[in-house]
Amino acid sequence: MHVIQGKTISMPVEIRSAQVASAMFAVPAQAAQELIAYSGLEVARPIPGRAICSLAFVDYQDGDLGPYHEFAVAFLVHKPGSPRSLKNIGAFIHWLPVDGAFTLEAGRTIWGFPKEIAHLPVDLTEGPRRCAVWLDGKLVIALQVNPGLRVPDGAGNPEIDAYSCLDGVTRRTPWTMSPTGVRMRPAGATVQLGDHPRAEELRTLGLGRAHALTSTTVDHLIMSFGEATPV
Repeated sequence: MHVIQGKTISMPVEIRSAQVASAMFAVPAQAAQELIAYSGLEVARPIPGRAICSLAFVDYQDGDLGPYHEFAVAFLVHKPGSPRSLKNIGAFIHWLPVDGAFTLEAGRTIWGFPKEIAHLPVDLTEGPRRCAVWLDGKLVIALQVNPGLRVPDGAGNPEIDAYSCLDGVTRRTPWTMSPTGVRMRPAGATVQLGDHPRAEELRTLGLGRAHALTSTTVDHLIMSFGEATPV
């Protein structure tokens, strides 16, 4: 249980309705490893010499932290203390801009998620899904995701270990998702990088000129976030 801005937040935190668009990119593993070295984690290399970077934007419509928008830059990483295999993979959240003060404080306090306030125009209506991240009046990144073919809704609630690092502490958070209305396709994403320093960081990964491996849209997503523990 946590108290954020006078409101009691019970665990796990529940997200009852959200929409998502995301794309995955194969980026140079060495550049990705240098970028997340502060976490003490190791990027997975499912393709020799390449790491997997995920870009995603989310419209949180109904949840314990209220409605807000979010953009995420994440990497597949090996779970610390586990054998190096694709069965022991988690997601490290490197950057997580949001447009709400309450979720900012909750995310940083409860899980150590690297949230910061940004201007996040999001369009998840029919057709191409679009989002942009603006900081200090400058464009960091704009992402467009084109929906693909409908895939069958999965059964069960897959759990993923989400990792974060804030103030020198790396944490693991159990993260459960239940998506419906999923569409996927190869490629299908366009990235534009701006002139903010954060954009320069993303350029070191080749984003802005790399083609996406896959793109995904989710019409309805239920999620649950457990208590974070240091690793």
